[in-house]
Amino acid sequence: MTMQDDRARKELLITVIAGLLDGIRHVAVGASSPIPAAGAMLLRARNEQQGKPPVRISILGSSRHNFFTNGGVELFDCAAQGRVDAFFLGGGQIDGAGNINLVGTGDYPRMDVRWPGSFGSAYLYHLVPRVILFREEHSPRVLVPKVDFVSAAATTPEVKRRGGPHALLTNLALFDFDRERGGFRLRSVHPGYSAEDVRDRTGFDYAMPEIVPPTPAPDRTTAELIRGQIRDELAECYPEFARTMAAA
Repeated sequence: MTMQDDRARKELLITVIAGLLDGIRHVAVGASSPIPAAGAMLLRARNEQQGKPPVRISILGSSRHNFFTNGGVELFDCAAQGRVDAFFLGGGQIDGAGNINLVGTGDYPRMDVRWPGSFGSAYLYHLVPRVILFREEHSPRVLVPKVDFVSAAATTPEVKRRGGPHALLTNLALFDFDRERGGFRLRSVHPGYSAEDVRDRTGFDYAMPEIVPPTPAPDRTTAELIRGQIRDELAECYPEFARTMAAA
């Protein structure tokens, strides 16, 4: 993949995320999440240009784009009060029911591979209304029929909740999540891939329309905004990522 192709891929993901966040008031972004952060910044910039309500962005680890002073503690409090509208979660494994695994593979507690751990994923998954699952790698290793360990459950019929999965975005495709059915539906496939590619590389089953549309690429105005204003804003927290997004 050339640098131009990689930048185009990132710009597509950033644009899709901005669309998924449309209408929210406050989006929180965890550490080491430059593409979700850029998507939130793109939404904020668009709203400013169009005179729409402002978007508050809280990027953990940022001094410029974060009004919290005590990191995760305040984020959790804010989520419990219903003042975080959107958040991003990933996982070493994501299954067809929307459950995520951040602990490891194999039988717990003697696991073959260990990952950093769940942190507050179960808590935020339960409380934040619009959780976007984001994982760039799209493979049967990541998208599995059933996670080995449930770090955060997508649905809890026995417990009332306002939070849960809204969508799943990868390098290949965008899925919507149907909370009533408890599963994913393929919305679109990114340029350069087909619905068959997505099926071959997805370990779980999902619904899909008869004709799967392509994911719209960003228009010229959006691409220029990402390469200019958004890149400059990202540089404070993600300098290396911002460098890769520079205009040719």
